[in-house]
Amino acid sequence: MPSNAATPQPPAKAERPPGDERGRRRLALAGGSLGNLVEWYDWFVYASFAVYFADSFFPGGNPTTRLMNTAGVFAVGFLMRPVGGWLLGRAADRHGRKSALTLSVTMMSVAALLIAVAPAHASAGPFGAVVLLAARLVQGLSIGGEYAASATYLTEASARDRRGLGSSFQYVSMTCGQLLGLAVLIALQQVLTEAQLTDWGWRIPFVFGALLAVVVLWIRRRLEETDAFAEEAAAEPADARGSLLLLWQHRRQALLVMALTLGGTVAYYTYTTYLTKYLIGSAGMARTTATLVSFTALAVFALLQPLAGALSDRVGRRPLLIGFAVGCAVCTYPVMTALGSVTSYWPALGLCLIPLTVVTGYTSINAVVKAELFPTRVRALGVALPYALANALFGGTAEYVALWFKNAGHESAFFWYVSGCALVSLVVYVLMPDTRAAALSRAEACEDGVPAGRGTPAGAASERAGGQ
Repeated sequence: MPSNAATPQPPAKAERPPGDERGRRRLALAGGSLGNLVEWYDWFVYASFAVYFADSFFPGGNPTTRLMNTAGVFAVGFLMRPVGGWLLGRAADRHGRKSALTLSVTMMSVAALLIAVAPAHASAGPFGAVVLLAARLVQGLSIGGEYAASATYLTEASARDRRGLGSSFQYVSMTCGQLLGLAVLIALQQVLTEAQLTDWGWRIPFVFGALLAVVVLWIRRRLEETDAFAEEAAAEPADARGSLLLLWQHRRQALLVMALTLGGTVAYYTYTTYLTKYLIGSAGMARTTATLVSFTALAVFALLQPLAGALSDRVGRRPLLIGFAVGCAVCTYPVMTALGSVTSYWPALGLCLIPLTVVTGYTSINAVVKAELFPTRVRALGVALPYALANALFGGTAEYVALWFKNAGHESAFFWYVSGCALVSLVVYVLMPDTRAAALSRAEACEDGVPAGRGTPAGAASERAGGQ
């Protein structure tokens, strides 16, 4: 910097005692994570209990056809995620991360109640399936905005040198939401008969999820806005933030989010939501055993997230992403093929842990990488919309594509599809800059010697990091 240049000064902000700051970060972590847990519990419990309620809404046909119908409704929910990403991402950039987080969990609670009371085909004909579809659309809106709001909030609320660790709790909470759903499933399998679960027991987890959302709503109302958003809100009017025009100005980063999401979202949904059905339908494993395998494997998976997130704070984001893509491309076919002939708990668990460990390289840091690509005034929308589009096209359809291949008699072709998607993302990971050094706020940009002003963006810092 030239000697006569003025030294940039960070925006003034209220100083907090160290104890207050630690408490604030803990509350932010709890609010962002617990709400995310409930959101994803409600989202995934649909997939976990689909084998029980499929016949209630789509009677007739073979079991695979009924599951394809419920998987189709599952995929339709993904189609609403881009709309939810746009609506809630825009709200998060204009009115605050806290307001978007509160709205998303309220919507998910309403959707869960709709599913819980949806009438079966026997009593209301196709109207029950219409209610199920409507509820899934509302869930899609909610989850589309929740991802971006929580990813942005957890990243911005974390200390700069621990953003990978802090944001990794998004997938910890997502996975814990799945685990909670599976725990409820295991408990109900123990206390209810198969007939009771199929008849009415599957409604219980949706009522439970709606009640949990009330608790989370109370927690989220106590959250504070992040410093990054508070700085931007003080400097820019609301209509200058979170617009599609502004996102278009960052279209390169938006396309990058879509490309780096492609392989990760297909792998994640293959190794999580679809895996239980695969163990039951293709390997012939008992439902209770398959559920227990998935529960244990996901528990280990959740524990791996903060470890990988902390590692990325030391070595950067790209090495983990590249490791995931290579591992996914190489191991998917042999592992899934081997799982197709395993019927006992321990061999199945060992095989399941291989791809879940591999996909940790993506899941633990994908939120922080996306948030680090955008400036504050369009960060939530920039994360939400392209991510939701990629999920709608690839993540939401993964289970349906798998079942389609199975129904056509070419199930193993799906494994190559997963590997191919990972290879596409691998090219992106190799070419993209590392984002670890990105400045996420005006204060951080000033620390880096960049004058505070319009758009002290993460993009410039990430490009410097990539060139180091």
